[in-house]
Amino acid sequence: MVKIAGEYQGGLHCSAVHGPSGNALATDAPKDNQGRGEAFSPTDLVATGFATCIATTMAIVARRHGVEVNGIRFEVEKEMSADAPRRISRLTARLWMPASARAVPQDVLEKAANMCPVHQSLAPSVEKVIQLIWE
Repeated sequence: MVKIAGEYQGGLHCSAVHGPSGNALATDAPKDNQGRGEAFSPTDLVATGFATCIATTMAIVARRHGVEVNGIRFEVEKEMSADAPRRISRLTARLWMPASARAVPQDVLEKAANMCPVHQSLAPSVEKVIQLIWE
């Protein structure tokens, strides 16, 4: 179990501290939802979690094959619904795979990407797209 503690600070800002490490982060509502967009929004963190979880899960699987895949680069695009209730409707993650990743069967890494815990935790109504780009 991991404990994260936080506080609403007003002005649509929150702060949170990761219990095990003490690392802190801030959130702000996005500009298109009454905020100033001065920090990650809560849904930005979901999108970030999606991409970083994919990269981390693939790295764990690659390590089981004796391969380090340092240098996986990623970007993620988050699309919000146009109708109510406001929600994430689509996440598109693009990951650029380093040359070292070729030592692991491509289908093994693709399966790992689709089985990451965040992917598995998101509602089925969220369209999830993963694109692996091989260098």
